[in-house]
Amino acid sequence: MILARHGESEFNVVYAVTRQDPGIIDPGLTETGWAQAEALAASLRGRPVRAIMTSPYTRALQTADIVARALDLPVAVEPLVRERRVFACDVGTVARDLAARWPGFDFGHLEDRWWPEDEESEPALLERCGLFRRQMAVRDGWAEVVVISHWGFIRGLTGQALTNAETIGFDPT
Repeated sequence: MILARHGESEFNVVYAVTRQDPGIIDPGLTETGWAQAEALAASLRGRPVRAIMTSPYTRALQTADIVARALDLPVAVEPLVRERRVFACDVGTVARDLAARWPGFDFGHLEDRWWPEDEESEPALLERCGLFRRQMAVRDGWAEVVVISHWGFIRGLTGQALTNAETIGFDPT
């Protein structure tokens, strides 16, 4: 499979300068983030990709939507690939509001409040990464899936820290 970090978010811009949580809840992509998502889609064109799996955070959904439209791919929303709950940006948007914004995506399997209330520990993140890896290892067609996720989740799964819209191959087996 291909793991991809979402495009640059409003949070990323402020945090990169201040190294402090700016308090932006579930931020969207910046203009640069939109361009990065379009470049991500272009980089995936011609590769053996048949589906997109995405985190339910707005920045990931926006990235996934851009890639899906460019490549005419279905999108599955998967809360297991969400960011580690540490900052204000890791407070999500309730599922009913996400469903209204992205009517073509299925949010019916999510609890309305799908993100954790409290900070997620590193061991809890790694446990979630392991669960995702095990689930994907037995899934048919895992090699043809692009997963739009986040810095913390991808780092927990692979040990690699990706920049915005960067990709890495991952074999869950």
